[in-house]
Amino acid sequence: MCKNTKKCSKNANSSVSQNRKGALLTLISVTVKENPQLAAASEYVETVYEAIVKRDHHEPEFHQAVKEILDSLIPVFAKHPHYKQNSILERMVEPERVVSFRVPWLDDQGNIQVNRGYRVQFNSTLGPYKGGLRFHPSVNASIIKFLGFEQIFKNSLTGLPIGGGKGGSDFDPKGKSDNEIMRFTQSFMTELYKYIGQDEDVPAGDIGVGAREIGYMFGQYKRIRGAHEAGVLTGKGIGYGGSLARKEATGYGCVYFVGEMLESKGLSFEGSTVVVSGSGNVSIYAIEKAQQLGATVVACSDSNGYIYDPDGINLETVKQLKEVQRKRISDYVKAHPHAVYTPGCEGIWSIPCDIALPCATQNEINGDAARLLVANGVKAIGEGANMPSDLEAIDVFLNNGVLFGPAKAANAGGVAVSALEMAQNSMRLSWTFEEVDAKLHGIMKHIYNNSVNAAAEYGYEGNLVVGANIAGFIRVADSMIAQGLV
Repeated sequence: MCKNTKKCSKNANSSVSQNRKGALLTLISVTVKENPQLAAASEYVETVYEAIVKRDHHEPEFHQAVKEILDSLIPVFAKHPHYKQNSILERMVEPERVVSFRVPWLDDQGNIQVNRGYRVQFNSTLGPYKGGLRFHPSVNASIIKFLGFEQIFKNSLTGLPIGGGKGGSDFDPKGKSDNEIMRFTQSFMTELYKYIGQDEDVPAGDIGVGAREIGYMFGQYKRIRGAHEAGVLTGKGIGYGGSLARKEATGYGCVYFVGEMLESKGLSFEGSTVVVSGSGNVSIYAIEKAQQLGATVVACSDSNGYIYDPDGINLETVKQLKEVQRKRISDYVKAHPHAVYTPGCEGIWSIPCDIALPCATQNEINGDAARLLVANGVKAIGEGANMPSDLEAIDVFLNNGVLFGPAKAANAGGVAVSALEMAQNSMRLSWTFEEVDAKLHGIMKHIYNNSVNAAAEYGYEGNLVVGANIAGFIRVADSMIAQGLV
């Protein structure tokens, strides 16, 4: 996770401000002047985007997410003008509901602290709102809307009946005691419970929200409602309605998706060198699955810095540090003195690798980092985090023929298994780890194939950014039209 959140945000802002000049628009602009339908569609998309920037001028992260989606939909509006006639874009970019609330809590010194909580319920066309809760100092309305908008398309791609939402707080769980975490999450849920339910909105975890936080929130929800409504949260403990393979799902799913990309070019994880950013759930289980498939993972990171182990990361050490002891990744070198720890998170992308899996946070790979990865011979990128590559970085990867698995497709495994957890809760039964893992693998293959087919249908064969955006959009847009003006 990049420690310098302001710097990451600055990168995002500069990408957004470049007059919408980016990878996706570059691909389309070559033919737009020669095609009246594309020209009209491009003008329409530009008009919608400008209206968003004018109305929500203080939300640069949200602008970035909208831009990345809208640019790739130009061919869709050129081919299917009925989407414009039904104002699908204008409706889709506006959340159905945005909730912001105060979260007061008592720290261990007896002092009252106050944070801000959010829940953005973006689109319920396909089913109950579904999306994680993020606890991190960088959280604000723009980031939550940015993540929630992405979630619409990611959830659509899974093929499962779930809508898009997101939430969280600017609360920082780092350095807090278990009692402080409990008091904060209970206060958070005391307000959030009014807006969620197993058939309405089903939150899960994200950065800063793991099994501990979900457990405390579930207990508070149950206390307030007086009922064991297991399906109201996902990511729960196995003993009270959680799903096996849930904590592994995002990391495993990312590797499964990248595996499909590699296979299409006659490549594989076997014998490859891999760099993974982050050291949370997504990163740990991306490392685990990549190692199982024969790769050597040589680096991972946290918000303070990164480790490089040329012999291959010892995953058990990382798990012990992060899942049990809750320590910094710098302590890895105490157990493995041949490894090197470097303060600061940005330099991890200077390590040569065949496959890069950014699994930390948004905008952690900028244009310079992308060019360095390309120069060092990277063959594939799989986005395990939510939009970890900024628009300039995506441009660099696509223009240099790097296999690129965008976040909404590559990291959809987590929400897919969350939906499988919802299904198990509804049926009052539990599937085995093997059953869930097999379903996850099938879903990621389905997402890959749908993205490939959509890209080819609209003239951008092999571009999974365009393909994933289009495939996710069409399912939601068609359902919105079918349901009328709601």
